[in-house]
Amino acid sequence: MSRLPLTMSSRTNLSFGNVIIAAIAVLHCLGVGGSVAFGQDAVERLSRKNLELVHETVRKYAEKRKELRRPGPLREVRANLHVHSLLSHDSRGKIEDIVAAAKRAGTDVLLFTEHPSREKDFYEDGHRGMRDGVLLIPGAEMKGMLVYPTLSLRPFESADSQETTQIVRNRGGHVFLSHLEERMDWQIQGLTGVEIYNTHADFKKQKRMIDSMKNPLWLLKTSELIKQYPQEAFSALQTYPDDYLKRWDELCRIAPHTGVAANDAHQNVGIRIVMGEGSQVIVMDALGEELLKLEKLIVAPLIKIPSDAKQGDVLFQLQIDPYENSLRHAGTHLLVSELTKEGVWSALEEGRTFVAFDWLADSKGFDVAVVGTDDQRHEIGTRTAWIEGEKLQGQSPLEAHWKVVREGEVVHEADGDRLDWKIPSAGIYRVELWLEVLDQPHCWILTSPFYLGPIR
Repeated sequence: MSRLPLTMSSRTNLSFGNVIIAAIAVLHCLGVGGSVAFGQDAVERLSRKNLELVHETVRKYAEKRKELRRPGPLREVRANLHVHSLLSHDSRGKIEDIVAAAKRAGTDVLLFTEHPSREKDFYEDGHRGMRDGVLLIPGAEMKGMLVYPTLSLRPFESADSQETTQIVRNRGGHVFLSHLEERMDWQIQGLTGVEIYNTHADFKKQKRMIDSMKNPLWLLKTSELIKQYPQEAFSALQTYPDDYLKRWDELCRIAPHTGVAANDAHQNVGIRIVMGEGSQVIVMDALGEELLKLEKLIVAPLIKIPSDAKQGDVLFQLQIDPYENSLRHAGTHLLVSELTKEGVWSALEEGRTFVAFDWLADSKGFDVAVVGTDDQRHEIGTRTAWIEGEKLQGQSPLEAHWKVVREGEVVHEADGDRLDWKIPSAGIYRVELWLEVLDQPHCWILTSPFYLGPIR
């Protein structure tokens, strides 16, 4: 996520008494009894009852899922796009730590998107090549886009978004429109695709959670739950990206746009409390910036302060967005011939992708394709003429609810671990899979489209 205000800054006009009152109000909301539906906001989802039930649901899905062999010649790999490291001003992530987190999350490819700076050239100095089995690809978040060039863009800094897209694409690179919530009216020619989900955009919808996180006391009181259920707590922010998907469907009618998930991973959302000079205690954010100074007597009832605590000692630490949880939350799955940059480039270009919220259930083995009467198979992203008799055929490692979407409209639904549906006409088709969480439907998988001509 981009950097957010998480605690009360020393520059604010709120008194500590106001913070206590606000925190009590938030905690009162958290303690409301009764059934908690998954459709409620993230503050309510962070109740103990909810987190326990979601944790149990995830466990049951892990037990039920079947190992499936993917048909066809291509290999499925899991990628994370929109990832920041210490090369960005708002992250302190070391590459060795990010790669280790990626491996724990089941990620094979990391496509970085550093914020450009004068100090570092994001392309020349960026992370690249194979590292401990994970393929690294350098890129930048710039001009409202995720940009993955094949050369340094320093000579083209004055180019606008359209010009930058043309420069990168003409030289064999990729560009994805980013943060659609801020630029729904943009129509850049030549894009590879768009973000169809963005973690930070989801977070921004949670107004009450953002307000709550400005209070150190709320974080202290919620920290036990976050530490006990780190993935469930992080993923409590997920909502169905209907606004993104509506715009994506519109853009796909104009030209093919590959869909990708944006993890917007920074590992920069958290709080650290350390001993200061004398009797002072310092509240810091995850980047080490001082937010607030308090007297030890005020903090002592909330956290344990050793009698021999020295200046600089960490008294409390909470990281809300560790790389592992951020990367596991959502992944962009690519169908590639090989785990190389060239293989990844081809999958992105041809639209052979699907987005999966793997925190809920491992999507490995999922597959859907257009299959003709002669058994000829067309992968996700296919751009070909529609032939009567063709079917959408799919498999899932879990029984799920399938939705077939044609140019923004749901035209078929089915339940089970298989899809077998005769395609009635030409059009642009994509597939969604949904699972149940706390008796509520919850989006699990979103595929890029099949373009069955004629394409308007």
